[in-house]
Order: sequence, then C-alpha cells, then structure tokens
Amino acid sequence: MKTKLNRRGFVKGLCAGAALVLIPLQLFARNSVAFGATAKEQTMAALFAGKPVSESDQITLKVPNIAENGAVVPVTVKTDLEGVKRISIIVVENPNPLSASFQLMPGVAADISTRIKMGASSDVIAAVETDTGVFTARKNVKVTIGGCGG
Repeated sequence: MKTKLNRRGFVKGLCAGAALVLIPLQLFARNSVAFGATAKEQTMAALFAGKPVSESDQITLKVPNIAENGAVVPVTVKTDLEGVKRISIIVVENPNPLSASFQLMPGVAADISTRIKMGASSDVIAAVETDTGVFTARKNVKVTIGGCGG
C-alpha cells in the first residue's frame, strides 16, 4: 500500500526532525555571557549572580606550578563539599577568563579533569558552586612557552 505525502504530513515530519536535532543541543548549552566576559569579576557575576564567594581548603586544585606548554595545561578539581552543582575553571590573565564550566547532576562525584589553554602566567581558580554558596581554590601557574598569547 502506497502512502501519498501531503503538505500536512511533510510539515509534521519536518517539525519532528527539527525537534530531534535541536533537543540534544540543549545538553551542550553554554553561558555565553560568562564565556564572553573579559575580566574575572564579570565572569564570576555571570556564573554565580551574587552568591557568597569564599576560599575553601576542601577543594583540591591540581595544576602544575610551571606549564611548559600553555596550549595544554592539565587541571584536576576535586572536592568533598556537599551539594555541588557546578565546577568552573577560571584563568585570570586569559583574554576570556572562563576556561571550562561543568554542570554536575545530584549524586555525582565532584571530580573533574581537563586540559586548558593559558596565554600567560596567571592564577588559576577553581570555583565550586553548592547549595550554600561558591567556594574557591587558587594556584599560580607560570607559563614558559607556547601560551595562546605568545
């Protein structure tokens, strides 16, 4: 039995196809304001919107003291803080300080590893957002060659 394609069927199929393509893109949505910010203060404001921020010794920020290649600097952030929602990595001296931001589902271990790009020697800040506020840890990293800024 042959089915004839009419305009209504075509439009329904087109809408269904578009929905299937666009829904997964929401999984990779990003905070354009935070990633586009050009200063640490703008980045923090865009990410955390006035939540209290304080230093914490409960965050382990593992990053080398000297990065021989600023194009690929390994970073690991781990914490045992309760109710972690997001972990963000900020490089103060980069043209756009926000290097990475990870949304965490409830019950997931707050332990992330990635590689970031650094244009110059700078403080690297791990910002951990929880239900009660934002907690940070920082470490200064010296970039010797190959940074994204030369």
